[in-house]
Amino acid sequence: MRYLPLTASDRVEMLAAIGVESVDALFEDVPPSARLSGPVDLPRAMGEIEVERSISNLAARNVTAGSVPFFIGGGVYRHHIPAAVDHLIQRGEFLTSYTPYQPEISQGTLQYLFEFQTQVALLTGMEVANASLYDGATACAEAVMMANRVTGRRKAVLSGGLHPHYREVCATYARFVGFELFAQDPGRSEDPAQLVDRDTSCVVVQNPDFFGEVRDYSGLAGICHDAGALLVVIVTEILSLGAIRPPGDIGADIVAAEGQSLGNALSFGGPHVGLFATRDRFVRQMPGRLVGQTVDATGRRGWVLTLSTREQHIRRERATSNICTNSGLCALAFTIHLALLGEAGMTRLARLNHAAAVALAERLEKVPGIRLLNRTFFNEFAVQLPRPAAEIVELVAARGVLAGVPVSRFYPDNKAVADILLVAATEMTTTEDMGRLEAALRKVLS
Repeated sequence: MRYLPLTASDRVEMLAAIGVESVDALFEDVPPSARLSGPVDLPRAMGEIEVERSISNLAARNVTAGSVPFFIGGGVYRHHIPAAVDHLIQRGEFLTSYTPYQPEISQGTLQYLFEFQTQVALLTGMEVANASLYDGATACAEAVMMANRVTGRRKAVLSGGLHPHYREVCATYARFVGFELFAQDPGRSEDPAQLVDRDTSCVVVQNPDFFGEVRDYSGLAGICHDAGALLVVIVTEILSLGAIRPPGDIGADIVAAEGQSLGNALSFGGPHVGLFATRDRFVRQMPGRLVGQTVDATGRRGWVLTLSTREQHIRRERATSNICTNSGLCALAFTIHLALLGEAGMTRLARLNHAAAVALAERLEKVPGIRLLNRTFFNEFAVQLPRPAAEIVELVAARGVLAGVPVSRFYPDNKAVADILLVAATEMTTTEDMGRLEAALRKVLS
């Protein structure tokens, strides 16, 4: 895209047409706390060749996931993506299409969204799923707001095992939308049911949780329902549903998840795809859009936009959400990958992930000074180190191994988690990778 700079007289003319005196006046509503106090710390203007050289040098400082032994998880996971996925989503009719504003003539888009919804509903064990959201964190916040609408209450309880990024997004929504959050301390093992009362709209738990622990929340579901509250289950590693009980089977009312693991690369944090599913009786309070199946005048199968509760389609006061995109290309990548796997392939892939994590945990547990913190996990677990985890990770990285995620990165002021390291293993983790991590940790900790 060409950059066409305006002259000073052009800017004066534009400001006059808008009715303001200066460019600064356009930003009066931005609170001072959100403004920069000076220029951004960037180099001054450069020519095109210099810019390319500078950006290339910056990019070369990154260590890509496939270039070294890689054990980083924490909500985003490295998996193999079949070549067919990228090949198909780059077809012009998929790559260039966007929101179907005239949905019934976009049958191809509606069909794959219908297939996507079906897959998500089957995976989560729920009755209905929407046509995707931004990512897992925003899907989590939307789930809390939906629970508030369903119950007519304004208090949500967040488990201590919920991903800290998801907690922060919920807190942001709570501040501006106006509801209360009661969040347990990170890693607390106490049952969040202790905080449930008659004012509670929902309890939000994650399974497997942020520390990798897999739990059975069937009892919590009953306690929530007895109090008139809903149980919201968050899944950050969607592949885990190939091995553990789906949230629907343990009584979840709403499921919000991150779908990155299927069809979508790490991409330094995005774009990813949010999954959202619920019970049929709550469907009219579900955010986003719902594609349905029907027949046309000649009896042929077709697809329609059955429900669209966002404010682009209906009056603002009746909208359930202002989510205005559905990460369509990422949802399609998810759909293609899962279709290629099939049910048997999904189950086998999940078993491979679990087996890799178990093998790695057994190795690390033998390293002097390392203590395994959880016994029931999927493909990620937490270990306690004899020194701050962030320090150990840096030393191991210097030996060409990315050892995992220090929990202190998410909770820098919480000394109780400073020595905890999250370690993930997937089907991409080789026995050689495990050996290099073990050897590096033994050397650093000796």
